[in-house]
Amino acid sequence: MIRRALRLGLGPGLLGRGLGAHREGSTLDWHGKVSEIKKKIQSVLPGGAWSPLCDTSHLPPEHSDVVIVGGGVLGLSVAYWLKRLEKRQGAIRVLVVERDHTYSQASTVLSVGGIRQQFSLPENIQLSLFSVEFLRNINEYLAVVDDPPLDLQFNPSGYLFLASEEGATIMENNVKVQRQQGAKVCLMSPEQLRKKFPWMNTEGVALASYGFVSSSNHMETAIGEKVTLKRIHEVHVKVDHSQEYQPVECSIVVNAAGAWSGRIAELAGIGKGPSGTLQGTKLPVEPRKRYVYLWHCPQGPGLEAPLVADPSGAYFRREGLSNNYLGGCSPAEEEEPDPGNLEVDHDFFQEKVWPHLAQRVPAFETLKVRRAWAGYYDYNTFDQNGVVGPHPLVVNMYFATGFSGHGLQQAPAVGRAVAEVMLEGHFQTINLSPFLFSRFYLGEKAQEHCII
Repeated sequence: MIRRALRLGLGPGLLGRGLGAHREGSTLDWHGKVSEIKKKIQSVLPGGAWSPLCDTSHLPPEHSDVVIVGGGVLGLSVAYWLKRLEKRQGAIRVLVVERDHTYSQASTVLSVGGIRQQFSLPENIQLSLFSVEFLRNINEYLAVVDDPPLDLQFNPSGYLFLASEEGATIMENNVKVQRQQGAKVCLMSPEQLRKKFPWMNTEGVALASYGFVSSSNHMETAIGEKVTLKRIHEVHVKVDHSQEYQPVECSIVVNAAGAWSGRIAELAGIGKGPSGTLQGTKLPVEPRKRYVYLWHCPQGPGLEAPLVADPSGAYFRREGLSNNYLGGCSPAEEEEPDPGNLEVDHDFFQEKVWPHLAQRVPAFETLKVRRAWAGYYDYNTFDQNGVVGPHPLVVNMYFATGFSGHGLQQAPAVGRAVAEVMLEGHFQTINLSPFLFSRFYLGEKAQEHCII
């Protein structure tokens, strides 16, 4: 039964899903075939040693075991963990494809950059806990690739969620889950908030959560309907400043294209079948534009200020030592801005963000906005949660997308999870089965309620 298979099985891993079989065929024979072609061409050319007919140094390789579409933090994390966990050094060839080499419009660099452990799902809590540990010890992790240590400054100030009377019960239940997963989270009353953060106005706050950052080709459905498994054989990579496309033969494709991953899935035929079928189930990830504002306030909260999420949806954190702050607010569903560009709506700050900031932190009444920019959420319209692991029908496409704004903070753990499934056939460090693509077809939401 396909429903049972979707719930229980991930398959035998990357080796069983294509890479191993491929190595037995064209992969290991590839250099031999190229050598034969060179000899044949050389035999018909006038004397001299072999030289290529044209310069191809600007092109990507003609073959790679794994092609990762998207060079943001999630895609690079998958690449890192594939190379870190491979059993034989140099056994897996990985190609990362990124369309914006300047990263000027990449969600990774345009993010507010907070790290928190306050989520409603245990899996998200575990992802953040792992990622925090990774970032705190990043130089030890990177030592295996002989890179120089990074001068990384980790912000230990924490994360503060504020709840109104209506949200207090939900917050209490969420904190119980977070503590069970090992997160260092405590509940604070308005009186405790005022004592610890005297710059804060606690009017309308009933409770706060304070986090201390620490191999067959066919299957049958339940009614006997046959579905066909598909495989991607090559990816066409467009060359910069050119109309050239380089076909790259591959065994595995990782869709880590962020806000554009839904389009990449469509190119692979995902969601092209009849409505209501597995073949017709789309990847429900789309770009959502979010504004980030940077303001200056000399009398604002001090260096101990955590990243604060207000019940209104507005949030902020301190940026550096010069009394600067970053923040914003997600718009209501009916007010979603056009994602066709990255222009900033400055009126949105004045009308939707600043009033809530000034109400929560009276010192912000005199703030001065210095800069603003826009970036993209890879927004999962189904349940606002990540999509991790293989597609059930396009058997050699894996996902690392759809995190709806918390991909940057969870990237180290997500990259490892995807690499584990590809190499071993199942999640090992953190069980992310609730995040599989199949939940969209089964209608089983992994709803995350703590999204900002």
